[in-house]
Amino acid sequence: MAPTLNHPTGVTFVDDGHNPVHVDAATYYGGGEAFTRSRTYSHSHIHGYIPKRTPLFEEDTHMRARRMSHDEKSVTGPRRFLIDVEETIRVVLEQEDTDGDFQISITDAGPKMMALGTATSNGFKTFDVRGTYMLSNLLQELALARDHGRKRIVLDEARLSENPVDRLSRMIKNSFWHSLTRRIDGDGLEIITADPKNRTGRVQPRIYVPYGEPAMAEYYRKVAREKPHMNLDVQVLPPKPDDAVFVKSLNSKPGLLALAMNEVDDGKGGRTLKGIPFIVPGARFNELYNWDSYFISLGLLVDGQVTMAKGMVDHFIFEIKHYGKILNGSRSYYLCRTQPPFLTDMALQIYNQLDRSDVESNRQWLKRAIQAAIKEYHTIWVAEPRIDPKTGLSRYRPDGLGIPPETEATHFTHILEPYAEKHGISVLEFSEKYNNGVLKEPALDEYFLHDRAVRESGHDTTYRFEKRCANLGTIDLQALLYKYEVDIGTAIREVFDDELELEEEFDLAPFPPSVEAYRNPYRECSTSRLQNSEEWFERADHRREMIDKYLWNENKKLYFDYDTVLEKQSLYESVTAFWALWAGCASEEQCWKLVSQSLKRFEVLGGLVSGTEESRGKISLDRPNRQWDYPYAWPPHQIMTWVGLERYGYLEDAQRLSYRFLYMMTTAFVDFNGVVPEKFDAVKLSHLVDAEYGNQGLDFKMVPREGFGWMNSAYQVGLSFLTTHMRRAVATCTSPEIVFGSSANLENAVAQAAHAATDPLGLAMESLDIDSLPA
Repeated sequence: MAPTLNHPTGVTFVDDGHNPVHVDAATYYGGGEAFTRSRTYSHSHIHGYIPKRTPLFEEDTHMRARRMSHDEKSVTGPRRFLIDVEETIRVVLEQEDTDGDFQISITDAGPKMMALGTATSNGFKTFDVRGTYMLSNLLQELALARDHGRKRIVLDEARLSENPVDRLSRMIKNSFWHSLTRRIDGDGLEIITADPKNRTGRVQPRIYVPYGEPAMAEYYRKVAREKPHMNLDVQVLPPKPDDAVFVKSLNSKPGLLALAMNEVDDGKGGRTLKGIPFIVPGARFNELYNWDSYFISLGLLVDGQVTMAKGMVDHFIFEIKHYGKILNGSRSYYLCRTQPPFLTDMALQIYNQLDRSDVESNRQWLKRAIQAAIKEYHTIWVAEPRIDPKTGLSRYRPDGLGIPPETEATHFTHILEPYAEKHGISVLEFSEKYNNGVLKEPALDEYFLHDRAVRESGHDTTYRFEKRCANLGTIDLQALLYKYEVDIGTAIREVFDDELELEEEFDLAPFPPSVEAYRNPYRECSTSRLQNSEEWFERADHRREMIDKYLWNENKKLYFDYDTVLEKQSLYESVTAFWALWAGCASEEQCWKLVSQSLKRFEVLGGLVSGTEESRGKISLDRPNRQWDYPYAWPPHQIMTWVGLERYGYLEDAQRLSYRFLYMMTTAFVDFNGVVPEKFDAVKLSHLVDAEYGNQGLDFKMVPREGFGWMNSAYQVGLSFLTTHMRRAVATCTSPEIVFGSSANLENAVAQAAHAATDPLGLAMESLDIDSLPA
């Protein structure tokens, strides 16, 4: 039965100034409702008659004849439906959402078919909408119409059967980025101060302002006075805000860290401050993150949002100036930690897309970014304790004390229980006494040293790093720092005429690195001389030599992490070995060996897994899955490898891998109500993962609002690698084993394709006109 139409009797609902079909929701639903006099088949509406198409047998709608591809199509133009928004939402959820999660997915057991009244008949005639994809799109469109205050709509069928690649890409560009946008100022504080990771029981909004920014501190005090309902607590940090003892003292009063602001007119003849907008990852991560922001910026650049990406670099420059580093995230409990460094590539990519009308302004902006990167390089990455002077390799090795407060309450219970039993107290009591320094446990100190390092690496957590991360010179970090050195040298030579003055004072790290050089207390001051490209290229050459010496394994044709304490390679096979291609530090021969002999170890149906199954080891109740191990696939690993392969001329491999990942993303989008999660199980092609943190980006009702930051980017960037044929194939959810003709899996793929012809997805795809898809 079609949902009831509750529009005024005796009139026809029309939408004369109809917008193009595939536009953002604000444009499509932003207009008002219009009525005209009725000229329909009868006036029975006046007497309360609700038109419907009678089922073949009473209410057995599932017994209707299947609509086949050769059925008669509309000859009067595109089909449009006349819909009562609230009533149709009720009926769709009641009939199709059998698991009650406010989403329509392939796991729901509804009939996957609903009759909707056509607009041309004023709702008298109906047409069946079928399949998971079209019904979930219907639910999404109804939710969006409700958002814009619409009670009744005329809905184009084309929005329900829209090419899923086009739909997802459009939603990312026009909707998801907007929903993930935050700003730290009086207008944006109430949204950004919310912290799902705060488990202190104290939810008072708090902002920490860096030392040396009195105007900013006064601005936030004024906001607190003008908005007393917020109960905003404004605190000013000391000159050295990353002291481990001080940072631990903030654990009981966590807060947001202030970021960069612009001075603007206040509209009253004066001046005020306004926060620079930025993108957050989403879900429980409601603040600015370090390496997430790099991958997010790649997607923003694809979508033409250069100003937004530029603003995120401005925040990183601010963080390096005031907090000493690009922070893991912009919360107080992250003050001791950074994350994988991407600032130079991020800044250069943005610089290349800036408006050319103001060359000098662009040059000054890049200068600030490169200056900040040089400071971060010398004071963080090649300074102790992160540098290993003997090998010259850098490590993830942050300072800090106690148990990381941002983790879930039970995350470390299995680690702490033996210590609590040893002292005859509860885990909670032991945690408090250990954090306060009452109980000393050196072995536990060592454990948390490595745990903090894992979090700084961005790969939290993985068996690759368990109980050893702070000792490892990882291939990913060495590749990133090699890229820093090359980027800085290139920028100085090409943009700054081979001379760059450093305006902020800090110590320059010794070069070449050695134990003796680092023992010498003398350090050259940053302002004592100009920087030139030659010294940076020398640093890059030296690092490449160290990478080849300590990390390359000729027998296994792969890069491995190097344990600086045990003085040997750690033979965990990680896909980050391919970051050497992204950075350009592998030789052509090494690249050929990586691609021809090692790539297959990581390639599965859904793309690249984080590490090999063999390296991960057996999983059991006592040894559960870790989210950065096999079989999970993450956007950073995919993007870095795609770009690296393309850089060395292996474009076909990059296209195949990007197709695999986008195929997995698109099938999840089609089958699960538009979901765009944080990560995937690339072997099972599933976003329903059982790793320690579960998954993010799944908790939405009716319509996805945000996706997930770097997964959004992976889709937009990945599409740029696909040919027209590949894009059309992924839009119809064609298995990569069919597209690329893998003989080993072709039989299974054909069976999979045959099944698709009879499942709800196959039915939903019937209306997809392949020939009309964009090139």
